[in-house]
Amino acid sequence: MNADTAAPVAPHASPVSPMLVRLADERATGALLRDHGTLYLAEGRVVHAESPAAPGIDILLTTGGRLPREGWLRAVDEAGARREVGRFLVDSGRIGGGELEICHLGALYDAAFFALAPGSGPTRFRYGVGHWIGPVRPVSAAAVERETLRRRELLDQVWPYPAVDTAPVVPRAPAPGQSVTRRQRALLALADGVRTPAAIAWALGRPAFHTLLEVRRLAAAGLIDTPPDPPPGARSGRTGRPALPAWIAEVSADPDIALLRRLRDALEANL
Repeated sequence: MNADTAAPVAPHASPVSPMLVRLADERATGALLRDHGTLYLAEGRVVHAESPAAPGIDILLTTGGRLPREGWLRAVDEAGARREVGRFLVDSGRIGGGELEICHLGALYDAAFFALAPGSGPTRFRYGVGHWIGPVRPVSAAAVERETLRRRELLDQVWPYPAVDTAPVVPRAPAPGQSVTRRQRALLALADGVRTPAAIAWALGRPAFHTLLEVRRLAAAGLIDTPPDPPPGARSGRTGRPALPAWIAEVSADPDIALLRRLRDALEANL
């Protein structure tokens, strides 16, 4: 996927986040905090995104074995305070620049999809805030909005029952002759009636949106249960991951290496 291209959105479509559009027009730098995640901007372009619902770039790199966990931890320790973790990984030979860009873009779009989900809480922007990953591959706010809308539409085209996105995944016996892909088998192996799609994504080290998409495909095929939609107002927004400590939501303009280590420890404790 090109970083700045995605399926077009109808001209009359409302923006996913009017504040994001305004900040892009202002060429603002800082952190856009929303109910379900945070987008980091530099001169109006999105440089990173995080969401409790989506595995971060560290999980995507280390769970699949592409990068040893120790290599990631050293990069955070050595370069986190300078906001140069990405550059350190490349310069130290732990990962190629192109591979880092691809993984970073995947993590960015994945987290942005959840961060830009509709929510009732306030949207805030903290000017001047940067992320410790450092510059990797910025993308336009318009591209992030287009991709978010495309993903929403794709999920509904596959199986228009959003309740499966947050409910525990309950497998069903396949019909005679019914087959599944290798990726779906790996997902179903973790479907124990307790784990949600988000929890499965973290366990597999896969982007959360791709896991949601497979879950909806499996539900459409009758291979997992489709629960009834909860009544209005009953959605809790829980993702199946334990709530992280409140201090993680505090975004500071000055990166604090001790804070990064506490974040690392909290994430590891919840794996």
